[in-house]
Amino acid sequence: MKNRVMAGKGQSKGFDRMKKTVLMAAVLATTLFGASIESKAAALVANIDVSSQTMTVSKYGQVLYRWSVSTARKGYFTPRGSYRPQWTARMWYSRKYEMSPMPYSVFFRGGYAIHGTGAVKYLGRPASHGCVRLHTANAATFYSMVREAGYGNTRIVVTD
Repeated sequence: MKNRVMAGKGQSKGFDRMKKTVLMAAVLATTLFGASIESKAAALVANIDVSSQTMTVSKYGQVLYRWSVSTARKGYFTPRGSYRPQWTARMWYSRKYEMSPMPYSVFFRGGYAIHGTGAVKYLGRPASHGCVRLHTANAATFYSMVREAGYGNTRIVVTD
């Protein structure tokens, strides 16, 4: 009878070790799985709503900024879709439009960019050749956020 009780106690210790091992494995798997999901989601998202002429900037799902913008005026087009930044320029001059200044440019599709403008009186209505224009101070903020987050962790979404 003593052997049985002893065997039961020994099995109990083994069972406790097994529970701890399974629990540790579950915690590790959850941590790794959770990290992989988060890494696939963009840390920084700029949602440009063409119909309302606004840009909403979110970081990890929390809205940080909502700014007025100008997108393409009649006869021009701002591309719709979801993009990652391709490249940035602290100051760029448009070769296509008479060397117009494009401060704090974040290029997202070929020559299309989010950039600052001096024509702030037009913000909130379509006025550009296709780029997304915003106040230069806001462009500087967004430019810095993109450079900090990285192109791979930034998503630019343009919708109607």
